[in-house]
Amino acid sequence: MNDLHPRAAPAHNVKGALYLQFRLRQQRFALSVHEVIEVLPRQPLKPIAQAPAWVAGILAHRGQLVPVIDLAALSFGQPAAQRTSTRLVLVHYRGSLQLGLILEQATETLRCQPDEFQPYGVDTGEAPYLGPVRQDALGLLQRIEVNDLLTDAVHQLLYAQDPTGMPT
Repeated sequence: MNDLHPRAAPAHNVKGALYLQFRLRQQRFALSVHEVIEVLPRQPLKPIAQAPAWVAGILAHRGQLVPVIDLAALSFGQPAAQRTSTRLVLVHYRGSLQLGLILEQATETLRCQPDEFQPYGVDTGEAPYLGPVRQDALGLLQRIEVNDLLTDAVHQLLYAQDPTGMPT
């Protein structure tokens, strides 16, 4: 699943949309592959001083500096487990920006219709990135909304300059 070019693919077709599945603790989550740029093994990161604990650091990748967050630490307060199936997934974030996500067991995909994910009626409050859920034989699967991952304050910390190098 390296070097995906999801923006060239249609949003969904008769067979459905494709999602990357992963786990946070023992809970199942999904991310649209249209948001995925590349799936990498864990990489060494440069820590960011004064950032929240769930900000894992900065990745130097293909000539770009990409902020990386640990989604398990953000969601449940504990860093992702160090497993061979733990991946660093680069995603499109708010248009032309890139964001890295550390995801556990990010090794499988699922194809389904987007409307199979349904709102579940819970106020996600401090976690607006938690999207609708889908039920299947394995239980509930929750979609992550990438553009809602960072608060405005953390966004400003991690993206002090736009991609052209100009201050935001």
